[in-house]
Amino acid sequence: MSDTPQDPKIEPITLAEPLSRAIGERYLTYALSTIMHRALPDARDGLKPVHRRILFAMRELRLSATGGFRKSAKISGDVMGNYHPHGDAAIYDAMARLAQDFNQRYPLVDGQGNFGNIDGDNPAAARYTEARLTAIAETLMEGLAENAVDFRPNYDGTLEEPEVMPAAFPNLLANGSSGIAVGMATNIPPHNLDELILGCHALLKDPDMSDEALVDLIPGPDFPTGGVIVEPRASILEAYRTGRGSFRTRAKWEIEDLGRGTWQIVVTQIPYQVAKSKLIEKLAEIIQTKKVPILADVRDESAEDIRIILEPRVKTVNPDMLMGMLFKNSDLESRFSLNLNVLIDGKVPKVCSLKEVLRAFLDHRRIVLRRRAEHRVEKIDHRLEVLEGFIITFLNLDRVIDIIRYDAEPKAALMRETWGRAHRRAENEKDYVSPPPGEGELTEVQAEAILNMRLRSLRRLEELELLAERDALMVERAGLADLLESAKLQWKQIGTELEAIRKQFGKETVLGRRRTLFAEAGEVEDVPLEAMIEREPITVICSAMGWIRAVKGHVDLGIEQKFKDGDQARFIFHAETTDKILLVGGNGRFYTLLGANLPGGRGMGEPVRLMVDLPNDAEIIDLIIWRGAEKFLVASSAGDGFVVPSEELVAQTKAGKQVLTLGAGVKTALCRRVAGDSVAVVGDNRKMLVFALSELPEMAKGKGVRLQKYKDGGLSDATTFVRAAGLAWKDPAGRTRTETDLTEWQAARATAGRMAPRGFPRDNRFTS
Repeated sequence: MSDTPQDPKIEPITLAEPLSRAIGERYLTYALSTIMHRALPDARDGLKPVHRRILFAMRELRLSATGGFRKSAKISGDVMGNYHPHGDAAIYDAMARLAQDFNQRYPLVDGQGNFGNIDGDNPAAARYTEARLTAIAETLMEGLAENAVDFRPNYDGTLEEPEVMPAAFPNLLANGSSGIAVGMATNIPPHNLDELILGCHALLKDPDMSDEALVDLIPGPDFPTGGVIVEPRASILEAYRTGRGSFRTRAKWEIEDLGRGTWQIVVTQIPYQVAKSKLIEKLAEIIQTKKVPILADVRDESAEDIRIILEPRVKTVNPDMLMGMLFKNSDLESRFSLNLNVLIDGKVPKVCSLKEVLRAFLDHRRIVLRRRAEHRVEKIDHRLEVLEGFIITFLNLDRVIDIIRYDAEPKAALMRETWGRAHRRAENEKDYVSPPPGEGELTEVQAEAILNMRLRSLRRLEELELLAERDALMVERAGLADLLESAKLQWKQIGTELEAIRKQFGKETVLGRRRTLFAEAGEVEDVPLEAMIEREPITVICSAMGWIRAVKGHVDLGIEQKFKDGDQARFIFHAETTDKILLVGGNGRFYTLLGANLPGGRGMGEPVRLMVDLPNDAEIIDLIIWRGAEKFLVASSAGDGFVVPSEELVAQTKAGKQVLTLGAGVKTALCRRVAGDSVAVVGDNRKMLVFALSELPEMAKGKGVRLQKYKDGGLSDATTFVRAAGLAWKDPAGRTRTETDLTEWQAARATAGRMAPRGFPRDNRFTS
């Protein structure tokens, strides 16, 4: 505590303000800090503050591309201690990303050790890895020592850091960026540097060029992982024009012939920012769930390069169809969103077009060029001043030596002396081409330089070199003066510098060659199951307790099958692996089973309730092989029903599809294929009714209409038939009986009907 006595009259000041204003001002401060100093990149150099500080700290450590490596822990420690007061883990993660060639199109850090991989594994700890700058990163910082950009104090005021890098190439688009700020975000894909520089050249020639012409030169992103962009050009053009859009990217694949008619698909490039391990897991899940039944196996044979093997189930499968299904159901196809939200001049966030971003970079390069030229002019002027002093020394050498030798204060004496053209001791004075300076006094800078001159510099050859250097500097200064006065010369010089970068890192180099290709995406249509599954005969067996299995081949339906104790056969019929089998539930829902997905015939099978979400209290009413372009008569035990097209009965999920709406205590009674022009209905009271099929409505779902009127009981069975051919059933003796005269039972729908004819089955069923 302070020993200074406090005045008791002085009271602490308390400021009162509304809570909403206090919170709003503080949150706004936080939001601006996040936007400007953390999440959004600068349009000029494409860097966020953390990346800029990492590169600058590595430059200060002299970690050049041709020098040695240093421990990453040392680098992140220097960045944290000198420039970036945040956690070292965050700094190291940011640095590691700059070294990952699967994330950065043009890596800015050359890493040695485990810096992560495309599988999604994290880098090794900072104490195990080493790093240095890459050659292209050094070009981002060319000119820092030449006053190319402004510097600002670091967080504690002990050092200085650059506000922005000089940036010899458009790094924002070359390497891309992503970030989430407060109320805004950015997501920029990487591009090909060669194409970006060609676009800059075009803008230098025609600043008002159209977006279409610019996109001709920069057709789209160039991802470090390659892939194939299948986005239509019109969409790409609109995205670049507005700064918002997306790019649809697919994996690159090829067919590998294995001989004897067999083949496999090899995926050699995957979409950007898709973890290979997660992709393999997703493909394995697709195989397990049989979402794409024609895919049999997936293997990862990757080493340095990507090599994912996809094996088809049968060799007759169309490879394009298989890949189309995988593009639709996995990350072999992904979308990269474009949001060109950047900081203009490091201050204002703005969603820019492609042209605006390149324009911001070129304007920045012009400022850098002018500042470097002005800095060079200052250096030349200083050197010329020193050279003039040296030349005076050589022309008046004896007098200079006398002053230095005998005068108590030689510096002041040199500055007081009026120097003219002295008499030379050399005989061949005619050899001096450049005239000596005129009369005048030495400046302090010149006097200091003369006093610091070495004795060996007094030889005749040195004088000639000074005169030559002075003439060369005068020529260079004149050129810089012309450059500073002419905007045309400035843009020409910027184009020359960009062309030098293009030759060093352009498409003729391994690093600069385009990796992402372009193609048209054919529409992935729903492929019929018959085309995806090898068609084989099976015999479907379902027990009374709901255990289902599929035996290969069409076996004799009369052969006795094995079931669990207390269980017995309920349904048995011939089908094929490509068939869809409709399970009619007592709860009014229809479920779809695929013949190829049914468990094998060895053993007792599996409970069907594990394959579909059929409640335990809901009975299996029927199993039906689905066929297209058919119609079914569905009815409830209460006697309500309607006709439904077969296409409306197929369910896409395990939960099934609700077709028949049921009331309390009512269940599904039947589902019969429609064949004929009449309907016959029989109730539990053995009364039968015949009416025209046209009296029933055709619906997709619902309760339906009344088929037959009952005082007690409900619907027992119903069927459809051709009226002219008569109604057939089996009598108790097993003989087929056909009744053609149905006048007695013919009536309007929803009437009670008459007692069934003699010989009608005792179970009240038209079919047993």
